[in-house]
Amino acid sequence: MDRRTLLIGLAGVGATALVGCSRDDTPTTPDATPPTPTTPTTTPGPEAVDLAVAGTIATGLNVPWGLAFLPEGDALVSQRDDATIVRISTSGEVTELGSVPDVTPGGEAGLLGIALDPDDPSVLFAFTTTASDDRVLRMSIADDSISDVTAILTGIPIGSRHHGGRLLFDADGMLFVSTGDAGRGETAQDRDALNGKILRITTDGDAAPDNPFGNRTWSYGHRNIEGLAFDADGRLWATEFGEKEADELNLIERGGNYGWPQVEGTGGGEGEIDPLVTWGTDECSPAGVAIAQSTAFVAALQGQSVFAVPLDGESAGDPIEYFAGEYGRIRNVFAAPDGSLWVTTSNTDGRNDPAEDDDRILRVTV
Repeated sequence: MDRRTLLIGLAGVGATALVGCSRDDTPTTPDATPPTPTTPTTTPGPEAVDLAVAGTIATGLNVPWGLAFLPEGDALVSQRDDATIVRISTSGEVTELGSVPDVTPGGEAGLLGIALDPDDPSVLFAFTTTASDDRVLRMSIADDSISDVTAILTGIPIGSRHHGGRLLFDADGMLFVSTGDAGRGETAQDRDALNGKILRITTDGDAAPDNPFGNRTWSYGHRNIEGLAFDADGRLWATEFGEKEADELNLIERGGNYGWPQVEGTGGGEGEIDPLVTWGTDECSPAGVAIAQSTAFVAALQGQSVFAVPLDGESAGDPIEYFAGEYGRIRNVFAAPDGSLWVTTSNTDGRNDPAEDDDRILRVTV
C-alpha cells in the first residue's frame, strides 16, 4: 500500500457535530412524545464488534471537531471555538500549531473539519465559518506551525446553525465538503446552491471535472451532514441530523437527492433516496462517523454514546449502542493507524456540564 492509499483510507474511515445540529437546536414542547426510532437497537449482525475504552489520549481540549492523522501516527486536531490547530502525539503530548485567522465562532460555528492532502501531508485543508460566509481554506503545516492560509472556496451562505463542515478526500484526490442548509431548507433542493449539499471540489476549490451536474454539487437534499466516511470498497457514507422525526445514516450516490426538506427519514418520493438506518431524534444526533471492520461507528451527541452499525455491501444492520452516558456528548470517531478508534467528547460546547478533564480524546479498542 502506498502513502497516498494509506492517507486516503485513514481520512475516509475517520471523517467525521456542530453543536446546534444536535437535537438541542430543535427543542420539543414539554408534553411532546419522543419519536419512535425507525431502526431499533437490537441484536448485532454477524460482523458484530465489541468496543472497550483502553485509555485517554488527551484532555483539556476545546471542542475538538476535526482530526487528521499524520504519516508518523500523530494527529492534527481542530478546536472549534478557539479556532486553533493542535498536534497530538501518540503519547498524548499536545502542541499548539497556531490560530486560523478570520474565524468567527459562536453556536455551531468556528473551526470545523480538516483533511490532509493525500499527495502532500504538509498541506492541510480546513472548513471554517466567518462573519459573512462559510469557506474552505488551504494552509501549510511545517515546524509545528501553520502558514500560507488561503481560501479556496468562499461564499457558502451561513445562518445561525447547520454549517455541515466535514472534509474528506477521495481516491482521485478530489475533496468532498459537506454543507448544511443554514436553516434554509429550500436551498437544499437547489442543485446550483452551495447549501444542503455534499460538494466535490479540486484542491483549488473548483468543481471536480466529472461531477454529475457540471458544478460543485455531488449530492443534494441534505439538512446537515457532519460525518463522511468511505468503506473498504470506496462507497461513501454520511451521517445526517434530522429535525423532529429521524436522524440518518445514508449511502451516498453520485447525483442523489436525499429529500430534505420534503422528507426526513424514510418515505421519500420518486427520485428521492431513503436512509439505510434511522434513529429517533432524541436518541442520537449523529455527528462524526468512522468505518472499520465492516462497521460504521457513529458518534452521538444527544445519545451520548457510540453506535456500531454492521455493514454488508450496500446494506446496513441494526445499530448497537456503546458507552451510553459514560463520557457525555460524543462528537467524533476516527480510525487510528494502529487499528484503534479515537473518540472525542464535546462537553465544553455549552450543551453539557464538562468534567474537569473535558474535552477528551479516548482510545477505544475494537
